[in-house]
Order: sequence, then C-alpha cells, then structure tokens
Amino acid sequence: MKRIAGSAALLATVASGAASAADLPHPSYYTATAPLSAYSWTGLYLGGNLGYAWGTTSNNPTRPSGLAGGAQAGYNWQTGQFVLGGEVDIELSGATDTFAPWKFSNPWFGTVRGRAGYAISNLLIYGTGGVAFGELQAETMNLQSESHTNVGWTVGAGVEAGFAASWSAKVEYLFVDLAGSTYTLTGTSNGLSASLFRMGLNYHF
Repeated sequence: MKRIAGSAALLATVASGAASAADLPHPSYYTATAPLSAYSWTGLYLGGNLGYAWGTTSNNPTRPSGLAGGAQAGYNWQTGQFVLGGEVDIELSGATDTFAPWKFSNPWFGTVRGRAGYAISNLLIYGTGGVAFGELQAETMNLQSESHTNVGWTVGAGVEAGFAASWSAKVEYLFVDLAGSTYTLTGTSNGLSASLFRMGLNYHF
C-alpha cells in the first residue's frame, strides 16, 4: 500500500511540473525577411578615373588621342530604384596628333553633368549629359603655338557597382564636343570632338 501511495505522489508531482512548463512562454522562431534592396546610392562621393580619349579636330586633318585621367565629385538622390544626381570632373589629357605642319593637343578638359539611372541593389545603370569645357592647343613646325579654351557639351552612359560599404567602381563612356575658336595659325575655326572611355573608383561619404 505504501508503494502505491508513493507512486501516486510521484505521478502527481510530474504532472504538476509538466503543467507548469506548458504555461511558460514559447520562444519565437520568426525571422524577419531582409529587404530586397538594402544598398543606398544617396549621398556625396569623391573619386578618381583613368581612361583613353580619341577624337578629331574640326577643319584640320589631325586626330588627337591619348591617355586621360583626373578626379570627380558628385551627389546622388535615390527614390525607390531611381537615382538622380550631379557630377563634376576635371581631367588632364595626353591627347595629341601631328599632321605636318600642324600639331593639335588637348592638355585638359572638364565636365559638369547631370546623371539619371536605375539601381538594382548595388548596381547602377545610368545616362549622363551636360556642359564640357577644355583647352585646344595648336602648334606649327616652327614652334609657334596658340591656345583657346572652349565650352561645348557632353553626353554618355555608364555602369557603377558598389563592392563595399563606402566604395564603388564604374565604367563610363563620354562623347565630348568642344566648340571651335578661330586660330590665327590656321586661319580658320578649330574645335575638338572626342570619345572618352574610362574606369573610375568612388568613395561614398
């Protein structure tokens, strides 16, 4: 009889403990879904670029070409997957060509452009266009030279990819047209139309 009473008491204790455990709150196993696009393009950025430029001189047989590189700065605003922004850049250029007796070169140029693109997370596909300005220098065989700084226009497109929290890399094509000026050395109006293919690196603040 004592054994039966002890067994009954033990069963009652176990049942009481199980009931108490059932009343305890259960842990939640819900995991929040990550957003489809966590990368943001909004903000200020600063960077550098290096590429190759090739073009033609209006009213002259020379075709200046060479390396070009410099720095750019800009700002992006992102709303949804659309990105709008502006960018300025300044470039040093080694584009030059000689066709006796003329030598034309483009020592430097710059642009002020708007940008509009579509972002797929950390990938941005964009078009760009705006104002271009730069120097076109003419020389002759007897070392006479003449330079003019001209203003024109530019248009292009590119792809930029963010590869770290604050860094992105881009590949870009620009067409730059610098309006002509009248040169005493040539007796005519000369300008520069050039294509530029470049790669760049940006730091985002």
